[in-house]
Amino acid sequence: MKLLMIGLGAIFVVLLILVFNYFGMWLRARVSGVKLTYTKLIGMQLRKVKASVIVDSMIMGTKAGVNLNMDSLEAHYMAGGNVPKVVKALIGAEKAKIELSFEQAAAIDLAGRDVLDAVRTSVNPKVIDCPSADSGKEVIEAVAGDGIQVRAKARVTVRANLERLVGGATEETIIARVGEGIVSTIGSAASHKEVLESPELISSNVLNKGLDSGTAFEILSIDISDVDVGRNIGAQLQIDQAEADKNVAQAKAEERRAMAIAEEQEMIAKIQENKAKVVEAEAQIPLAMAQAFKDGNLGIMDYYKMKNIEADSGMRDSISKMGGNKK
Repeated sequence: MKLLMIGLGAIFVVLLILVFNYFGMWLRARVSGVKLTYTKLIGMQLRKVKASVIVDSMIMGTKAGVNLNMDSLEAHYMAGGNVPKVVKALIGAEKAKIELSFEQAAAIDLAGRDVLDAVRTSVNPKVIDCPSADSGKEVIEAVAGDGIQVRAKARVTVRANLERLVGGATEETIIARVGEGIVSTIGSAASHKEVLESPELISSNVLNKGLDSGTAFEILSIDISDVDVGRNIGAQLQIDQAEADKNVAQAKAEERRAMAIAEEQEMIAKIQENKAKVVEAEAQIPLAMAQAFKDGNLGIMDYYKMKNIEADSGMRDSISKMGGNKK
């Protein structure tokens, strides 16, 4: 009997603690029109679900006229989702007459996207600067057909597309595509004056390319906020080409000069070689004459005759040179 009384007392204490802990939450839910039982609250506690988050979200949705299922909220919480943000997004979509189911909102939230911000952007379109401030660039630079650089800035107005938000590309893709479209449009212009006179041509051409395909946004407008003239790229390229041609010509001239010097040195070496051969041949003459005297093939008289002939030949050469100088 004593043990029974102790057991009943313990049960009473546990029930008292549960009532004390959950009575305020249960009462708020009942007053707000949310059907909630203590069994449900105890089940959340056992499943390690924060009951206050689920109950407050149910109350918020019920008061706003959004039909919610407590089990679905609890499942989204256990999956790691942000239940209050999802409920607020559903309320915002309901007020703005935007079709958004709980399943869609939960999928967007679990995909890592800010579902509440997406609903707000769907209601109030946002403006994206192109290029973005995070890119470190102030303008988009492109060169027109006449070689003149054009520098432009754009402001892109986008609205979130809730159907494409899961798996759709982000703002960075929009900025990159718009920048590419601006460069392509300026580059296809025959003159930079065309771009300066009608900057709206850039907007219309870029907008008609369907740049929001596959993204989580819908492009509403592209406005060129600033357009200006940059450097004369064509003239600079011509200057660089002329400088390169000059360097090539100088290199070729230097090559020819080096070859000429090498040929000259080669000819000087050949002359010295031939002179050495002449000296060597002249050095053989006395030896040959001595051998001729020794062998008896040359006499003294023959030697003097040869010397006289050489002297006569030298005199005639001198006379002929003197006569040539007088003329």
